[in-house]
Amino acid sequence: MKIAIPTDNKKGLDDIVAEHFGRCNTYTFLNEEGNIMEIIDNASEDVGMLPPMFIKKHGANILLCRGLGPRALNLCKQFEIDVYVCQAETVKEIFELWKDKKIKKADFEDVCEEHRI
Repeated sequence: MKIAIPTDNKKGLDDIVAEHFGRCNTYTFLNEEGNIMEIIDNASEDVGMLPPMFIKKHGANILLCRGLGPRALNLCKQFEIDVYVCQAETVKEIFELWKDKKIKKADFEDVCEEHRI
């Protein structure tokens, strides 16, 4: 199991969770124990991939984020990436909420308002 979290920098567990999944600067990848596996730059556009494809290429099957649009959620579902959305501030906080089952799996009512049509 590999967990992807969109982040602003490369500060590990103390990093801020990016406001929007596809527009983050970096992705922090954790294992199921909450240990950092890797932190990479968001190069999805540079390599011609949409963000869900990019994180799947890096082995993630879970995405913890603050927000994403309906298209991104649909792509995550197609790539068999389970998505969880909540307003946690840090990587550590969002991971702990997920681990303690205090956030639910995202569905289309959870997507960002500005991306609803």
